[in-house]
Amino acid sequence: MSLLDEIVSAFADLDEERTINLVKEALEKYPLNEIFDACRRATDIVGERYERGEYFLSELVYAGHIFNRILELLLPRLERERVSILGTILLGTVEGDVHDIGKNIFKAFAEAAGFKVIDIGVDVPPQKFVEAVKEHKPDIVGLSGLLTLAIDSMKRTIDALKAEGLRDKVKVIIGGGRVDEYAKNYTGADAWADSATKGVKLCKELLGIKE
Repeated sequence: MSLLDEIVSAFADLDEERTINLVKEALEKYPLNEIFDACRRATDIVGERYERGEYFLSELVYAGHIFNRILELLLPRLERERVSILGTILLGTVEGDVHDIGKNIFKAFAEAAGFKVIDIGVDVPPQKFVEAVKEHKPDIVGLSGLLTLAIDSMKRTIDALKAEGLRDKVKVIIGGGRVDEYAKNYTGADAWADSATKGVKLCKELLGIKE
């Protein structure tokens, strides 16, 4: 088993100290995007266990705590790679889902790439997204969710933006372990991503920014 696979296993099992020690070791051997991807794979497993009833809300919250500790290790290197502002992304986990690890991974990569990210949290109802779009006037709205139920919440959020006449003013990208081309078409989003690096690349493309 590779070191990255060990991170996936330890993180998915919520073994906090082993996960942190493995990440410290991985920082000496792997690029950041591969470490972040291991975290994403682990959170997909956490989400699957939650949906099967093996994990509960407390485990989801604890997984978020573990990732925040990981982020403390990884952010200094990301900070060194930060570039100028490319645009503004309004980001949140949709209503009914409290998972924030995928959102935080994407946020870290987007900020490192040069985007300003306004994070409005988790379990965000459609109307709060509407109000935030009016207030911040972002270029892109990012809707995150780990659970299957998040897809319908994403659709309700995009429908709310349409109802307020805001949909044509922003690009919308959806992200998470359950999103795909079908989900993009069903929700009415402009793009979808199941990894942070892909999501950032798509945000650049949505704004016509050349690599």
